[in-house]
Amino acid sequence: MNEPTHTLQFGDAAIEYTLTYAPRKTLAISVHPDCSVTVKAPAGSDFAAVEAFLRKRAAWILRKQAEFAVAPPQPPPRRYVSGENFAHLGRQYRLSVTEGEREWVKLTRTHLEVITPNKADTAYVRAQVDAWLRRQAQRYFYERVVVLLPRFHPLVLPEPELGIRAMKSRWGSCTGKGKITLNLHLMRVPQSCIDYVIVHELCHLIELNHSKRFYTLLEKVMPDWQTRRERLKQVEIA
Repeated sequence: MNEPTHTLQFGDAAIEYTLTYAPRKTLAISVHPDCSVTVKAPAGSDFAAVEAFLRKRAAWILRKQAEFAVAPPQPPPRRYVSGENFAHLGRQYRLSVTEGEREWVKLTRTHLEVITPNKADTAYVRAQVDAWLRRQAQRYFYERVVVLLPRFHPLVLPEPELGIRAMKSRWGSCTGKGKITLNLHLMRVPQSCIDYVIVHELCHLIELNHSKRFYTLLEKVMPDWQTRRERLKQVEIA
């Protein structure tokens, strides 16, 4: 039987949550990867007290939901053998691994071709593919940043320091010092989703947290950001 859903209004944000009463001593709030919120309260708790506790934690809840909103699903293990599907910029390619003296990685119309000294050494094949991806990402992400910066006019943003890392919990991040780090796996999703993550992080150069001002800026720079975010949430990185 489904638990009833309640809504807490916090500023302009509406936080939906399910409430369960259980034989416990403390209140517990959980924010899940799908951005849903569950609350467990001691049996007999006053509902007003539960909502008061939620209100105190509302900023944290919204922050966690925003983090999950740009977090990639966990990919299944990849074996790096011929025949596997390989996603690149929203398109699917077939991985082709052959042996040869000259090492290279090349993207054709239908395949990601890898030539390697020993195709049985899948760890080395993976290293080749990752190195190629990183080179592609360094060029591509920089080009997209340059294209997207003018959207912030009349605000003038400097080109940020750009880092690339294979992250497991989020698509991108921005430090207080203005360094933006993008997930290497973004190279496997469509450009529209990549642009959303980049714009999201560029907005953090002005508004570091997920305040109302942040979302106002995001809406101005990218009016369809929610559509892009929803598409990104459906991506399974293989």
